[in-house]
Amino acid sequence: MLRHAIRGLRNSRRWISSKNFTSRVGVERAVARESVDCVVIGAGVVGIAVARELALKGREVVVIEFASTFGTGTSSRNSEVIHAGIYYPRNSLKAIFCVRGRELLYKYCSEHEVPHKQIGKLIVATRSSEVPKLNDLMIRGNENGVDGLRMLEGFEAMEMEPELQCVRALLSPASGIVDTHSLMLSLVGEAENHRTTFCYNTAVIGSHLEGDRICLHISESKDLENWDRRFPLHPEVILMAKLVVNSAGLSAPALAKRFDGLNSTVIPAPHYARGCYFVLSKMKTPPFKHLIYPIPEDGGLGVHVTLDLDGQIKFGPDVEWINGVDDISSFLNKFDYSVCAKRVERFYPEIRKYYPNLKDDSLEPGYAGIRPKLSGAQQSAVDFVIQACRNTQSAISSFLPNWELYPLNALISCKIPGKFLDLSIVFIFS
Repeated sequence: MLRHAIRGLRNSRRWISSKNFTSRVGVERAVARESVDCVVIGAGVVGIAVARELALKGREVVVIEFASTFGTGTSSRNSEVIHAGIYYPRNSLKAIFCVRGRELLYKYCSEHEVPHKQIGKLIVATRSSEVPKLNDLMIRGNENGVDGLRMLEGFEAMEMEPELQCVRALLSPASGIVDTHSLMLSLVGEAENHRTTFCYNTAVIGSHLEGDRICLHISESKDLENWDRRFPLHPEVILMAKLVVNSAGLSAPALAKRFDGLNSTVIPAPHYARGCYFVLSKMKTPPFKHLIYPIPEDGGLGVHVTLDLDGQIKFGPDVEWINGVDDISSFLNKFDYSVCAKRVERFYPEIRKYYPNLKDDSLEPGYAGIRPKLSGAQQSAVDFVIQACRNTQSAISSFLPNWELYPLNALISCKIPGKFLDLSIVFIFS
């Protein structure tokens, strides 16, 4: 039973009979209620980091995760790159958090022996028309406080990387790579050591407000997987929490709309962009020692070169905008992560712009990830969103002075690594 999986909570339980939760034949069901301090929805790297931070502050934390273990979504389907903070507009939250987060991440990895390496990155212009964009990136990176940026002539970059072809390059020594699984494993271990409870194969199917508590409707993941959508979902347990963090990743916007009492019009519209990776095979020695990035493209940073800590080279991701993802499909995690082998035909010409010696038939399908974005195709990039109700504005303003806040109904949307305010609901959107 699900209620036995939510261990580490108070032993006493209060049972209620509620007309809100009736079976499909109209018979009232008894639903277990449990009071908890903090609930984090989603055990990706952000959710785990939030849970750890709250636990270290002495809070009682329960993490609800749909999958059978942590980090199965976007957190394990990315380039595993530690970014320096070059790409984001000056004074944006993304720029501020990226620069500070990179410093904290290197420190954490060093102190907790998480495998990582500061190998540096070259952002390359392969033709003269791209040089102005490269100059803009250097200006933006300097404005954001990224240390060590240096513009290189093409011959200087090619001396560093003999297989590279470019006319100019921006060197970012602060960029690096990290073993994301080891990082998440370390964060989970710390959280559990501070009495955080992780509940896997478990789902939040809705919520309602009762006074100063958020009542989360909890069910088993298999109930959602078998849901025929003709009848409403029924909770097996109701968790009454003081603080709820929705870090459900790709499903976060759809889940937010299932929180009764919140104005769904303030929830940002999601956009999804799938990106595929292909692995370089048939080579004993990696052709590159640094990360190699082209000029950014719409929706992504271009098909770039990434090394893992074992020296394996992968290229990607590309950008494929996914349309028609309805709220139910998003809520049920119905996303397609397959890699179409034919997409490699688009990779070869893009890669050969900076790696002309790439041989035919040397790329094999790797994996795919899906970017959860707040802006769609041909739209300007959107910063993190912070929204607060009127009675919490002063608290947020003290943390983020000079930041515009919107007085909305009992909703705060934010992404603040290492600093979480004691408010009713936190939605993490990026």
